[in-house]
Amino acid sequence: MNIYIIIPAYNEEKSIRGVIKNIQNNFSEARIIIVDDASNDQTVTATQDLPAVIFQHVVNRGQGAALKTGTEYAIIKGADIIVHFDADGQFKADEIKDMIAPILNNEADVVFGSRFFGKKSNIPWQKEKIIMPIARAVNRLFFNVKLSDPQAGFRAFSADAYNKLEWQQDRMAHCSEIMRNAFKNKLRIKEVPITVVYHDFGQKFSGGFRILKDIFIGRFIK
Repeated sequence: MNIYIIIPAYNEEKSIRGVIKNIQNNFSEARIIIVDDASNDQTVTATQDLPAVIFQHVVNRGQGAALKTGTEYAIIKGADIIVHFDADGQFKADEIKDMIAPILNNEADVVFGSRFFGKKSNIPWQKEKIIMPIARAVNRLFFNVKLSDPQAGFRAFSADAYNKLEWQQDRMAHCSEIMRNAFKNKLRIKEVPITVVYHDFGQKFSGGFRILKDIFIGRFIK
């Protein structure tokens, strides 16, 4: 199986090298694609000697666009399974095998990691008790998305599922759009417990409103 790991990066010079090495140590058979989203630090320089394909956006387009650049390249190169993974060190490389197992076992087309499914993550209490429940309710009410984690950035899917997941949102709303497309197109969906290590607060309440705005505007334009 050709497994590609797509890593969007923006100003991650301090963490990305360790992330790539952890992936190599835990999942050496995977091919790694880094998409630098016009960083203004040394993100690219920090990874140039590592075995990864590196793309650079000329202008900052957003995480969704970076993931799309990497995913489309992986599809062209014959990927069987695609994994989306962050560059900031929040996710654990040794959990990649757990994420792809349901696809390898023909139990799922797409797998979403969940911070609320058994493993302990140091989630900031405002995010866990306020932001996430609201986001979960919005997903259910407006998009018929019934998942325990409303913003799962750690995900895996088969190449065959990509055409039904394909997202248009360039920025953070891509995450909700991928979930919505998975449910709308009746793909086989599974959640897998993951560990998330927070180094900062992450997505704030105002960011949630921007995501909703982008999603609703995107639906209106369509």
